[in-house]
Amino acid sequence: MTAKRSTARSRGRQTGKAPSRKTLVRPRGAARGSTPAETKAREKALREDVLHLLRGRGAHVSFENAVGEMPVEFQGQKPAGAPYTPWQQLEHLRVCQRDILDYVRDPHYVEKNWPGDYWPQEIPPSPTAWNDAVNAFKADRAAFVKLVADPRTDVLARVPHDPKGPTILHEALLVADHNAYHLGQLIVLRRALGVWRD
Repeated sequence: MTAKRSTARSRGRQTGKAPSRKTLVRPRGAARGSTPAETKAREKALREDVLHLLRGRGAHVSFENAVGEMPVEFQGQKPAGAPYTPWQQLEHLRVCQRDILDYVRDPHYVEKNWPGDYWPQEIPPSPTAWNDAVNAFKADRAAFVKLVADPRTDVLARVPHDPKGPTILHEALLVADHNAYHLGQLIVLRRALGVWRD
């Protein structure tokens, strides 16, 4: 059930005045009664909070700490009872972040197949695969941060080529949440393998 909204046009009739263009158009996300300066300040604060999450700051371990100094011989090791290896967690993080970035930016985005396209084999395909994945993850994270930081990006707008889909804000929060979750899993695996130092 949706609440019936009182439109600016009907409010104008009630007061006997024709509504001005100003009363008909309110920026998306602007609170009723907000001045343009207040709206801009709220949008800036929201953008900064989202950027803080995307960069992995705050209560979570950083991406760099979670993946750093990972011995090659343990990257494809699965601890007893664990469903994944550290390599699978890292590559899953990279693939998912890139997939969401592509979805937001690319009007020709093609959805991947779940779960095959999102989960790699247990063992890295090469001795450099770990570092390659780390560098690719950081580059894609920087691209997402740049997109959200750009004041021309309306984070409250829906993804431009998917008008019935989620907002850009939703996708940015999804990336931050997904990254935090799987970095936590990666640290659990590293602890179980004896290659994590607090």
